[in-house]
Amino acid sequence: MNSDTENETGPSKKHFRFFDNRQKYLMFVHTCSEKDVVAKRVGQELDQIAPTPPALRVFDGGIGDGTVLSKVMREMHGRFPTTPFYISGKEISLEDIRLSLEKMADRLFEHPATVIVFTNMFYAEAPWLTPRSAAKADMVWKEVALQGTTSHEFDQQITDLHDFLGENWQAKHSEKTGNPIYEKPVALVLYREDHKFLLHDVIPKKGEAKADFDLVLASQPYRLRVAVEQKVRNVVAPLVRALRSGGRLLGIHSCGQDPGMELIQKVWPDDNPFTSTRNDIFEATQSILGDEASDYEYHDTSDEEAIFRYQMHTLPVEVDANIGTSTLYAAWNAAIYVAQISDDRLDPELLGSLYLEATKDVLKSNDGLWFNDEAYVISKK
Repeated sequence: MNSDTENETGPSKKHFRFFDNRQKYLMFVHTCSEKDVVAKRVGQELDQIAPTPPALRVFDGGIGDGTVLSKVMREMHGRFPTTPFYISGKEISLEDIRLSLEKMADRLFEHPATVIVFTNMFYAEAPWLTPRSAAKADMVWKEVALQGTTSHEFDQQITDLHDFLGENWQAKHSEKTGNPIYEKPVALVLYREDHKFLLHDVIPKKGEAKADFDLVLASQPYRLRVAVEQKVRNVVAPLVRALRSGGRLLGIHSCGQDPGMELIQKVWPDDNPFTSTRNDIFEATQSILGDEASDYEYHDTSDEEAIFRYQMHTLPVEVDANIGTSTLYAAWNAAIYVAQISDDRLDPELLGSLYLEATKDVLKSNDGLWFNDEAYVISKK
């Protein structure tokens, strides 16, 4: 989940960012199946892609720990085993970019004709690898041609980049909004040295990079409670503009109406973080794009097609008369993470036992815990 544009408003007094809490994030990732389910949903879009030379171009608008991206790259290899790939993505978190890079050695081994480009720039900059004029002078562009032919060799060289990342992949808080923003824009370009000749027209050049993506993934890229106009202006519209003719943007966000939301409302009865539906996104996108809106198709699908479910991993024996404390905490963490509940609202509840009792009730009544995500597609005609 990503959201780092300077233009967002409404930070709390503590400038709380729900995705800054690594413990919540990592527990959610490892106890829920969202990453697997999202990757499968992205695979459906690959059926609609018709790549053109010199490469199949994919942009991930929020890499996170790289789990979804690496799964999608496996799916891409299965469908397009001999097609060169240009894989680009943005991520402002130093910890997440390290985790993502760890997964790339195997991808470069299996699909050697791959160029990987990671950046920490804003959504309006990242697809083009071009920072705003004020930040251009500070831009760091690092190109790494990996030596060798084994995933072990690639992994060692990627690990050697940790010092570079620690020095350059730094974030600060915007004085205007409290949101994390980069200290200096960075573009990291990786490819295999033994495929440099083949990839000559795929490897981006500083100051000459283009977008023109076949597929753009925007999975949980914005805060749920932000106004739909801000979601679109800061995230969706720039990514739509990065599509090539025939390219497709797949957006995914949480939508509630599930046991996770049932749990949240047992503690905060009037809470509803799910303020924008896919149709709201479509309407705002058309409004913000203005005359450009007619260049795109807004795929109107039924709820049955658009909404999909993922689950918290539990064993049948865990959801019985004596639910273990670890299961209760994992379920509670998943619910507050998805609903993006800030710490200043959580602290008073953690002093009592209502939240654990509510969690136990929801797990029992639903034989577990699951959540709903909503997908939407915008394509360029």
